[in-house]
Amino acid sequence: MTNQITTLDMGKKFKKTPAGEIPVEWEMLTLGDLAEIRRGASPRPIGDPKFFGEGRGWVRIIDVTRSSKYLRVTEQRLSPLGESNSVQVDPGDVIMSICATIGKPVIVDMKACIHDGFVLFEKLSSQISKDFLFYFLQSKENYLAGKGQPGAQKNLNTSIVAQTEIALPSISEQKKIAEILTAVDKSIEKTRAVIEKTKELKKALMQTLLTRGIGHKKFKKTPVGEIPVEWEARTLGELCLVAPEYGANISAIEFRADCPRYVRITDINEEGILSSADKKSIKPKDAQPYLLGEGDILFARSGATVGKTYLYQKSDGVCAFAGYTIRFKPNPQRLLPEFLSQFTHSQIYYQWVKGMLRAGAQPNINGSEYAGLFLPTPPLYEQKKIAEILTAVDEEIEKEENARKIMEGLKKGLMQALLTGKVRV
Repeated sequence: MTNQITTLDMGKKFKKTPAGEIPVEWEMLTLGDLAEIRRGASPRPIGDPKFFGEGRGWVRIIDVTRSSKYLRVTEQRLSPLGESNSVQVDPGDVIMSICATIGKPVIVDMKACIHDGFVLFEKLSSQISKDFLFYFLQSKENYLAGKGQPGAQKNLNTSIVAQTEIALPSISEQKKIAEILTAVDKSIEKTRAVIEKTKELKKALMQTLLTRGIGHKKFKKTPVGEIPVEWEARTLGELCLVAPEYGANISAIEFRADCPRYVRITDINEEGILSSADKKSIKPKDAQPYLLGEGDILFARSGATVGKTYLYQKSDGVCAFAGYTIRFKPNPQRLLPEFLSQFTHSQIYYQWVKGMLRAGAQPNINGSEYAGLFLPTPPLYEQKKIAEILTAVDEEIEKEENARKIMEGLKKGLMQALLTGKVRV
């Protein structure tokens, strides 16, 4: 791939444009010069079953965000009546979201329809390649999002899209640029596929290891399901040193290295990892009763994040836990924190959380309810083995995730260089 790229020589000439310096042989145009910008349409009322069936795909933003370059599947499909009240798109068409999640482009690879939260780049000029247009739009996602008009939902109008300026090389150079970026995209997609397969492997492993264990032949029925006869079914409360403790309801301050970090529900992702973004602190005088120690695990107790967990890591520094989280301290003679953490990312645990939420009027689980959670409890040596196996899979996923992030960073840099002519192909 790198053989196709040559950095501009000092002798190459540039010209100044409103969008910055571009090669003299490139043209400065607008998207409206190169395509008709057509907004989608929605059958009304949108929830009426008569508009849905087995026809064209019904494109929603969730379908686009789950896709990469090409849109090949949608969750919903329209009926012929629904199609007649929307805007049809065909394989090869370029569309972009203009409402809520703004500026997300995709090339359609199926027969579909778009609602008024999308625009279609119709009747493309022969001056522009659809692949080049896709990558140009992708490079402008943040810019276009910033142009969104305020309202109930932020949105772009077709005039703003049409007036967006584009630096346009020759069609042959456009194709070469698109080929390079497509090659990077393929590498990213391969890595994503490996990540998804490894996650599926972990799910299967967890189901087996947390119910069948390692090498067991005899099983018994318990409140947590069928488990090896050598195991116990114990509640979380029985396996911890102290009763569940609620976090501090104290206002956060701006993050300071000399103050404990304030761990909030929003800081914890679905994998139980503490985010490095938007850190907050708590004053040292307020933090003392809420400082986290080795082996402590937090459970989110309310809202959309209920059920999420975080196992404290010393590498995260001095931390105190905030309200809407509950701390448990596993008894290291009975329950390894690493085993408990892995269990809280299993389907067994997720099903329990869903059951608890269905039983209550509000989306929350309190400390007493968490303490009543039954766990399949192997002997410590087997807990250790199971945790090690699952942690090794986690490390493999993290390695692939890091590789994906590196490639996405490479692509971002390449897009900036190639789409401005700073690097020529």
